[in-house]
Amino acid sequence: MANQQQLPPKMIKYAIFAFLAIFVFSILSNTTFLTIQPGKRGVEFKRFSGGLDKENIYEPGFHIIAPWNKVFIYDVRISEGYETMNVLSKNGLNIDAELSFRFSPIPNKIGYLHEEIGTEYIKTILMPEIRSATREVIGQYLPEELYSTKREAIQDEIFKQTEAAISPKHLILDAVLIRSVKLPAKLEDAIEQKLKEEQLSLQYTYKLDRERQEAERRIIEAQAKADANKILNASLTDKILQDKGIEATLELAKSPNTKTVIVGGGNGGLPLILNN
Repeated sequence: MANQQQLPPKMIKYAIFAFLAIFVFSILSNTTFLTIQPGKRGVEFKRFSGGLDKENIYEPGFHIIAPWNKVFIYDVRISEGYETMNVLSKNGLNIDAELSFRFSPIPNKIGYLHEEIGTEYIKTILMPEIRSATREVIGQYLPEELYSTKREAIQDEIFKQTEAAISPKHLILDAVLIRSVKLPAKLEDAIEQKLKEEQLSLQYTYKLDRERQEAERRIIEAQAKADANKILNASLTDKILQDKGIEATLELAKSPNTKTVIVGGGNGGLPLILNN
């Protein structure tokens, strides 16, 4: 029976050492060497020394973590969410409203956020508070107010109520916007018709005001002319008129055209100019 070829003991030792090195490196590369990307923060759970470290937050960059600990990563940049809801207005009509909202965790409070709520904070805290505030606020308004004149006020009220609810939960609310509102078709048509009529009424009122102002302007202008004529007529005498006529005649006499000037030949004793 042929002797089986065996590896030298030294080769076996090297193989075992290489295997262990690869195994340890694979573990350390996943758990000990940690790189946190920009816009994110990390909170560490220390398995054997105190549990969750809520105060010391890992900033972006390279970190070395004990392999038996775990780091939870949170995105602290401003994010945007969307929600479509069916709510009741003040008069009991159903309204479909689509909202968008911008939010972010408070970066240095993610330890408390993780302990009290966890990574599912959008689903467990933010969305329920948005829905609750939206239903409460829109329920205080009529559909036509939400559709046109009061939208910004409604947005502000939803924002304030939601912000007050989530601030103690270590979250920041940046904005709440009503993207669209869908009313029952008949009601929407009626509101649009009402808005058109109001717009026409405003235009008609504006035209009347313009015409009234123009009429007042003309009256004032005519009165000013009349007053000026009264003052002018009161100041004119026969002597002044005669002097003005002489001045005008002399100016005409300076013309290069050939003419004959007869002094005292005109009405009132004014000079009379005769062209050839």
